[in-house]
Amino acid sequence: MSQPAQTAVVQDPQPDALGASVAGGKQFVLKQGDMFLVADIYGNVGAESDGLFRNDTRVLSVFRLLLSGARPSLLAGSVSQDNVFFTAHLTNHPLAPIGGQSTPEGVIHVERSRFLWDLRLYEQVTLTNFSERRAELPLSIVYAADFRDMFEVRGRQRPARGHLFAPELLEREVILGYEGLDGMARQTVIQLSRPGHITAGRADYPIALEPGTSFDLHIEVGPDAADAPCRERFRAAAARARFAMRNARRKGAALRSTGRLFDDWTERSRADLALLTTQLPTGPFPYAGIPWFSTPFGRDAIITSLQILWLDPGLARGVLSFLAQTQAHERSDFQDSAPGKIMHEARKGEMTALREVPFGQYYGAVDTTPLFVMLAGAYAERTGDFGFIEQLWPSLDAAMGWIVSEQESDADGFVSYRSSGAGLVNQAWKDSNDSIFHADGRLAHGPIAVAEVQGYAFAAFRAMATLCEKRRDTAAAAAWRKRAENLRAAVELRFWMDDLGFYAIARDGEGRPCRVRGSNPGHLLFTGLPMRKRARRVIEQLLSPAFNSGWGIRTLGLGEARYNPMSYHNGSVWPHDTGLSVAGMARYDERDGVVRVMGELFEAAVRFDMRLPELFCGFRRAPGEPPIAYPVACLPQAWSSGAAFMLLQACLGLRIDGLRREIHVNRPVLPPDVDQLELRHVFVGDEPVDIIFQRAGERVVAFPRGKGPSRVPIFIHA
Repeated sequence: MSQPAQTAVVQDPQPDALGASVAGGKQFVLKQGDMFLVADIYGNVGAESDGLFRNDTRVLSVFRLLLSGARPSLLAGSVSQDNVFFTAHLTNHPLAPIGGQSTPEGVIHVERSRFLWDLRLYEQVTLTNFSERRAELPLSIVYAADFRDMFEVRGRQRPARGHLFAPELLEREVILGYEGLDGMARQTVIQLSRPGHITAGRADYPIALEPGTSFDLHIEVGPDAADAPCRERFRAAAARARFAMRNARRKGAALRSTGRLFDDWTERSRADLALLTTQLPTGPFPYAGIPWFSTPFGRDAIITSLQILWLDPGLARGVLSFLAQTQAHERSDFQDSAPGKIMHEARKGEMTALREVPFGQYYGAVDTTPLFVMLAGAYAERTGDFGFIEQLWPSLDAAMGWIVSEQESDADGFVSYRSSGAGLVNQAWKDSNDSIFHADGRLAHGPIAVAEVQGYAFAAFRAMATLCEKRRDTAAAAAWRKRAENLRAAVELRFWMDDLGFYAIARDGEGRPCRVRGSNPGHLLFTGLPMRKRARRVIEQLLSPAFNSGWGIRTLGLGEARYNPMSYHNGSVWPHDTGLSVAGMARYDERDGVVRVMGELFEAAVRFDMRLPELFCGFRRAPGEPPIAYPVACLPQAWSSGAAFMLLQACLGLRIDGLRREIHVNRPVLPPDVDQLELRHVFVGDEPVDIIFQRAGERVVAFPRGKGPSRVPIFIHA
């Protein structure tokens, strides 16, 4: 690599003229391992959040295709159903003559096909002349790499950056490099299958196409040079990428229904989960979302695992393994860590290495630790795999130690958080700075005890009690159950607002309730903490127009201070939040509301091309109008993709008891427009079970598929 240069990597001098992505336009993403690509529908990279990212660094910030110096005309652009390929179909504008007749519009077909594999971007560009005469046209590939950290791309200003290297130019290769302030050298190698006029910022090819002929250009972008790009390398790597994705999508039980659109939604959701799931040394782990959160997040991964646990418990095992391995053992205000605490977020970029931000391995989440224990208990119930639980036991014990220490440091016995100032201000899932407040809009000050976190702690105590019983430690089991019931009583006493028929979203550092109606109590329902009479009052309000937008449940009720349907957490709709609330309703035997909200989110998914975003605006549903997108939502997002399966489980009333090797079905209902749904290869222990749910008049019946006897009994509860 050449010596550092003070001049930046050559940037595209006229981004608008060359077709930069339009702000707010649809983005098309690919991901494989720790690399992902964000581009526009033309396949071009150039907008603020576009790029090829590797380990939280943007290693390609400009990547555009031009014909005669201009962006071609769009025919279509899409990502394949399995999320492996992006393909753009383009055509030419009228081309000016080069010593002869001009080429008319729409006779040159340009196909861009690309995928990611083994830390490399593979692209094939094919031009075909469908006119009746020779066409002469210049093809250009414009490129640049700014090597910006993900937090810079998101808008964080830095006082200084490292050095960009002067580009190295070879006959078919360009090397772009950067040395960060962390002393690490990063590079991007762009290799082309044909020699052309290659400069620091573009490669130009003067092409002459006879009628009916084609021109191919293969491009590879990676961290180092490989064999020369060619058709054979492209096809071989594509086959490996597709095979790997096919295996990932086949994890867990299969779904099939009579609803074609419903099946499209579940298939897209499974494909998105497979796309976001990265194979770590500890097992599969779903990264949170693209573009901003394509990295391990503890909370997101745990909830995603809970969403699909009934179908694929293998994901939960991988998540538990990774989080146990990265559990905190020391106290650090900068990282918000303490012994026993479970990780919130992990990053690999330059800014985290330099500790400009605390997110290299960050623990500033109050809910991840009890959620970790919840997931372990749910995994044990689903699988009966106590050998794995024994391996986790030191981590579970340490996690419970942290939870108990937090309780004992709080005057009312709640699990609360306080910000150190370096990381997040609010450390529950609603982590916007303005998401926890009082009825008059005043922000709450810490330490803050958020409602749903007490539910998670309650569920963690109960999970530990059950696990201790299986370990024949009856004294410990009784102690954990007592803690659970004490916490339940404290929440009922100090969070319940009888005049509002609802639970407060939080209690502030002075023990005052934040008398605000948010979606937080929906999570309490999921954990089973509320007494049944109060749960019914909460369910009625969550299903009322104050919360139910017609597309899902808002994070904040209408009329509350700070309500804004366009905000991040104060009135928007988050599919995972809706899913947890609906699963909680099902726990309290609500059926009509469950199927209604399931239908609403399904209809929202149809209008979002079968891919629910991280969140969308909470405006009231209007006849003939689609849900309104939130402009910078991650898409895809793991727990939004997993919401479909949590909602479906709530509808089916299905619970798998891996301890006793049996299946329970409680008053099943089917989603709208689905008359029959079949589950195949639901493993209970080592026994695969197929179940059919079928509409029969006003009821839905469930029965095993096939005539042979099953060693797994299915109990139907009316």
